[in-house]
Amino acid sequence: MNEPQSPAIEESWRVVLGEEFRKPYMAGLKGFLVNEKVKFRVFPPGSLIFNAFNQTPFNDVKVVILGQDPYHGYGEAHGLCFSVLEGITKPPSLINIFKEIENDLGIKPPKHGNLTKWAKQGVLLLNATLTVRENQAGSHQNKGWESFTDEAIKQLSTQREGLIFVLWGKFAEAKSVLIDKSKHFILSAPHPSPFSANRGFFGCRHFSRINELLKQMDKQEIDWRLE
Repeated sequence: MNEPQSPAIEESWRVVLGEEFRKPYMAGLKGFLVNEKVKFRVFPPGSLIFNAFNQTPFNDVKVVILGQDPYHGYGEAHGLCFSVLEGITKPPSLINIFKEIENDLGIKPPKHGNLTKWAKQGVLLLNATLTVRENQAGSHQNKGWESFTDEAIKQLSTQREGLIFVLWGKFAEAKSVLIDKSKHFILSAPHPSPFSANRGFFGCRHFSRINELLKQMDKQEIDWRLE
């Protein structure tokens, strides 16, 4: 029997999640994506779908920030939640994240919104759904991606210790059931969206709190500066 074609996902994650690519839901998801790409633009590009995993290998993860959907505007999504490449206008939620970092740590907002530097330091920037149809938020939800990303969270919870899970908004907070709270930390707050940031995201001080926790565990703190 022929093995399914392997996706472009970093080797340590392939070891942890390899079985997922052989499950029926993944075959259904692949078929859905093939059909979608015939009719619509789908973001991010195929080579960047697993970018969060490729930038932050399994054993390097120290912090997990959970998002819901990739950005659905042209050129915005590049596989890291809340992040956009240089030259792309910063979306409102990301602007609010930078505002909170400035309030919390005194770091001025950067000129760009590319969070790859965080990912390289062990911040897994994981969306629950890894693709989206252009200009249609939520269009690829409940097609199979959530099973895959839930398994990633479960594996981190089971195999690792002392991780910091950052859950912004009700959707992310619902993922707390996947996390062993006896050996990991959970930081929750409202979503940084303009619709909810004033309800407690501003002032949550999660960025300094993350570094306090890392310091307590004798781990390298995150340099939140991007410039």
